Amino acid sequence: MRPMKRALALGVAGILLAACSHKDKDAPLAFVPADTPYVAANLDVLDDDTRAALFAQANAQLPAQVAQMKAAADELKAKDPDTANLLRAFAGEFDGKTVEQFAQNAGLDVKGHSAFYGLGLAPVARFQLSDPAAFDAFVGRLETAYGKPLDTARLGDVSYRRHVSTATGTEVVLAVVGKQAVAALLPADASDALLRQALGLDRPARSLQDDGRLQKLAEAKGYGKQAVGLVDLSRLLPLIAGGKDPLFLAMFKAHAQAESAKTGEPVANQMQIPATCATDAARIAARVPTLSFGYTRLDATHQDMRLDVAMASDITQAFAGLKVALPGLGTDATAPFDMSLALPVTELRTFWSAQADAVAAKPFSCPALADLNDGFAKLGPAMQKAAIPPFGDLLGLRIALDSFDAGTGQGMPSFTGRIVLGTNNPAGLLAMGQMMTPALAQLKVTADGKPVALPPDLARMIGQPAWVAMGEKALALAIGPGEDARLADTLKEPGGDAGRMMRLHLDGAMYRSWIKLMMDKADSLAAMSAAMGHGDAPGSTPAAAGKEAATRTHAQFQAMQAQAARIEAVGSEAHVDANGLVITSQTKLK
Repeated sequence: MRPMKRALALGVAGILLAACSHKDKDAPLAFVPADTPYVAANLDVLDDDTRAALFAQANAQLPAQVAQMKAAADELKAKDPDTANLLRAFAGEFDGKTVEQFAQNAGLDVKGHSAFYGLGLAPVARFQLSDPAAFDAFVGRLETAYGKPLDTARLGDVSYRRHVSTATGTEVVLAVVGKQAVAALLPADASDALLRQALGLDRPARSLQDDGRLQKLAEAKGYGKQAVGLVDLSRLLPLIAGGKDPLFLAMFKAHAQAESAKTGEPVANQMQIPATCATDAARIAARVPTLSFGYTRLDATHQDMRLDVAMASDITQAFAGLKVALPGLGTDATAPFDMSLALPVTELRTFWSAQADAVAAKPFSCPALADLNDGFAKLGPAMQKAAIPPFGDLLGLRIALDSFDAGTGQGMPSFTGRIVLGTNNPAGLLAMGQMMTPALAQLKVTADGKPVALPPDLARMIGQPAWVAMGEKALALAIGPGEDARLADTLKEPGGDAGRMMRLHLDGAMYRSWIKLMMDKADSLAAMSAAMGHGDAPGSTPAAAGKEAATRTHAQFQAMQAQAARIEAVGSEAHVDANGLVITSQTKLK
């Protein structure tokens, strides 16, 4: 299933590059049931410059995506060789091409409507086509690379192709209906009614186009209309846990049959799902009923997004009005890397202790959630231990790096910057550190923000000069020449405003340095692994697998480097408001 999801996900990425110019009765949203558990669709037109910028980003990522699909095909080959061959054939359609070339070769209209949604759990993707004949030719090339024709079937006036995976109990359906391409993952024994819905021969009694929910969501959350998504967990989780959804049943049965072949356990025994599982799933979904997302700014040089996680009122009430006094959490970050993370242990203890008590009073009854009961049973005592100083006094953490040198990948990277620990008792935290490290005992640090140099022995261990300073609600460490001059101002920076949980800033140069470090480390590990396996017989499976994995990893990092070269800065913030958790991200491109 995971390989097919990757394949579908790459196709669905076209949603972000497509747009609709007007509302009509045959737009993809007209085929999406209003009660779908998940959907992502475009509601408006991308201008040419923005589309070109998104293509450039997608093209930079494409080689790594193709490598991942090929790797997934290799992993799948032993269990499901037919599906592995089809996935490799699909990957070949992208190999050596740009996204624009693929879209043109497949007849996809990058200026048309697109939608990805669920008929129950079954995913369906609909794309408008600029050239239906080109899409048929694309499927023909897939069949040639696959090595045999896909099965062909007909329902009403629509002919469609299908690939059945007996290993998963599913089928992939491909069809051209009018001027739209349809791709769906359905049960292998899908009913005619489900097939007719997927192909669009039968329309929902009420569609998302009729409902207007995505448009209203975009207006309420400030999402742009280029791409809007919604996951309705209040519908999705009961479908997964209830055991009645056709796709779930097909996959569950295929898994049970495979297990029965190994263990002898009857399939019927494995497929018993208590009714309480759907009830428990609904209980969980009530805590976090929906997720939604969309762009808030999208043009040739900006890609800003927002994710909204709706939460139950007791969760929002616990954090929406909370002001965490972590210096720097309440101001825009300025260092090349600057992250402030709220960790108000007192409030977190109160909240999670209440959750643990609630589960203890009414445990989940579904057998599949037994581990969740155990987890909450352990959480209560853990929260009691969290009250012990100095951990119980913590407010948060800030890391601000002014320089970062990845080096050659052979040794430790070097950096300069400041680390701030927010705490209700900075003197107690310092005293604890002095007890654990006798060399610190000689330091005389006062709560006025004045830096005090670390003893020479400790500075030598760090490899450069370092200082410590204390404020009213924080203890800070500065590392590197000149960083002591920044400590006092760092400790005076404002704490978070109501509900603020996180801030992050990362400039392009720092991002590229981090990618270089990860790439060098990965290459070093690959070289070490190759050296250790030098005595293996030529072509041995472990050696070949290791080499292939190293090649895939290197390709992924190269794609990340190409993408990072276009980034000027990345930012993010998270806060809790009356409706739930809001996470925003801002990417500025060169």
